[in-house]
Order: sequence, then structure tokens, then C-alpha cells
Amino acid sequence: MSRTIGILTGGGDVPGLNPCIKLLVQRARDEGHQVIGIRRGWGGLLQCDPDDSESIRNQTLELTHEVVRTVDRTGGTFLHTSRSNPGRVKSDEVPSCVRASDVEHNEGWADCTAHVLRVLDKLGIDTLVPIGGDDTLSYAHRMHLEKISVVAIPKTMDNDVYGTDYCIGFSTAMTRSVDYITQLRTSIGSHERIGVVELFGRNSGETSLMAAYLSGADRAIISEIPFDLDKLAGFLLEDRSGSASKYSVMTISEGASLVGGEIFEQGPKDAYGHRKLGGIGEITAREIKRRTDVNIIYQQLGYLMRSGAPDSLDRMVASNYASLAVDLIGAHESGRLVVLRDGRYSHISVETVTQGVKRVDVDTFYDQQNYRPRFDKVLGKPMFLY
Repeated sequence: MSRTIGILTGGGDVPGLNPCIKLLVQRARDEGHQVIGIRRGWGGLLQCDPDDSESIRNQTLELTHEVVRTVDRTGGTFLHTSRSNPGRVKSDEVPSCVRASDVEHNEGWADCTAHVLRVLDKLGIDTLVPIGGDDTLSYAHRMHLEKISVVAIPKTMDNDVYGTDYCIGFSTAMTRSVDYITQLRTSIGSHERIGVVELFGRNSGETSLMAAYLSGADRAIISEIPFDLDKLAGFLLEDRSGSASKYSVMTISEGASLVGGEIFEQGPKDAYGHRKLGGIGEITAREIKRRTDVNIIYQQLGYLMRSGAPDSLDRMVASNYASLAVDLIGAHESGRLVVLRDGRYSHISVETVTQGVKRVDVDTFYDQQNYRPRFDKVLGKPMFLY
């Protein structure tokens, strides 16, 4: 039976989104389905006026073979993205296209889900394929509870969606991080300094841990374990003294915290209750300089980690996730999340993403006393270790 599929990408952009969209559109169209791209994630449905044809054109795009033919050649998402949550909109920021009868207010926030359902009905979309991290996918679960057919795909360069071993974007983010850390050694070593490299990673320190492991960084600070500045500074001095070029390098997650301290956040909370992270790397660099009297090179990789076209692994996983999603749609499965588990493609309930937080297996893969990755027990572990 022919379906009308709506695809959207939410949250941060990552390499691999465009290949995922392309393969999904090609297979779906070949099997007789119509595919509509929703612009700017859940924001496209929130901002769409179902009674205004121009608004519909601005917020959606019919996806055909010709439209997606070349999109896989670049990174990011050509559908664009946002961190909108239609279930939690500031009451004074509800779009004018949303009818008052489609809003439920609660303590300064508005739930505009009824409006989203009205838009989907107007567009004739009977199946949603949201591609995103745990925030985007938590609202996908809400759509499933509202009886909308949902087949979701996990993406985040932090690789922290609960329930899957792998998220689209992780491999490329690691490749970028390792490459930049390796290149930074040129300047850090030339000036005999200590290098502090901050990487994205709110709840999970996997990016910091893996980047340090694969690039041979001396120390790694992760989100899961608070760290002691004096202890860290001493380690880095030892590492520098033992280096022929008289330098040392460390990585740190943006979500890391000091012993007895809190995560450094700034600005107002977004629709999912998060504030912007950032600053722990700079603070750490400044305090290490003060404690060691050694000059520092501090580099926040940030968006460079998610820049550019995807690597081969992200292309492969993104395409296979898309293919599996079309299989599930054809089988009339709903409320599912495509995943990789123990190196095998599978699918689980999309509700799983709301049931936990994926974090580093600290006991197995992290030396808490010495702030170092520890990968000496990988026998029997899956490709991505956990």
C-alpha cells in the first residue's frame, strides 16, 4: 500500500544526514510511496500554516529522485534543522499560525501538538521518519503515542542515543577530531606547550575518550567523571617532561566538571531543557597555565567536528539505516527506532530513547585515577565497544 512519508532532521547537523535522506527517498519512491521533506526539523511542522499554500511551500519540499540526486556529496542536512519542540514552546513565542484551540498552556509553556497533528493531516502524511538525537526522538515517541506511524533514525556525533551502539555522524566526528588533534601537535610541540582540546559531548564523554585513544593524547577528561585540576596539571607536567619535544596534549568533554563543581552552562534553557555548554576547556587551560607556569594552546574543536562530507562508515550506516526504515514502513511497523546492536542492524521501540542516558562504560574503558583511556580488554566486545 502506498504511503505518504514525511522526513525531517532535528538537532545538531552531522555528516551522513544527506546520504540517509537520499537512499530513503530513492527506495521509497521506487516502491510507490510519496515522500515529503519537512524543513527545519519539528520547527517546520510548528511554523506551517495548513491553511496557507505559501506557508506549506516554505516549510515542506516534495522529494524525488532528481531532488536528492546529488545531496549526498555534502555534509549537514539540505532540509536544514532546528531544536524546536512543538510540545514545549514558550507561551509568548507560539507562532501566529497556531490556533488557540490547538494549544495547551502550562506554567509559561505551550503544547502545540494538536497543531502539528492538524498540519500532518493537511499534508496527508501518514508516516514520519524523524532523524535525530534523543531530544528529536523523544518527540517522535510523542507522535507515536498520538497514533502517528513513526520509524525513527538515530544521529548524533556524540553517539549518545540510548539503545543503539551507533548514531549517524559519530565516525566522521571522530575522524575530524583525530585529524585536528594530530595537526595541532605541530604548533604545540614547536612551542613546547601543553595542548588542551575541548570536544562536544554533553552527557557522554565518548568523543573525548575515543579521540584521545585514537590520536594518542596523553590525558582525557570525560563528562562522566569529575576531575581534579591539581592532579591533572601534575600529570601533564610529567607527560611534557617525558616527551622528546617537551609537550603534552589532553582532550576534554564540554560537559566535564571539576570535583565538587558543576557543569559550565550559559544562556536560557532551550525547548528540551538544555542550556549551552562551553567554557570548561578554557577554564581548565587557564588554571593549568597558572599551576604549571607552562604556556598553553587551547583549541575548542566545536563545530569543526561535525563539518564537511561524511566518511565511508557514516555513508554506509546512514544508507543502511534508511533502507531498514523503508523495510519497516513496508511491513507496517510503527513506533520503531532503527539501531546497530553488537554489529548487527536491528530495530527497537522508539520509547527506548526516553528510558535512559547512554554514557561511557567507565569501569571498563577509563582509568579514573590517571585520566586515561583504557582499551586493554576488548575481546568479545562489539565493533564500537559498547
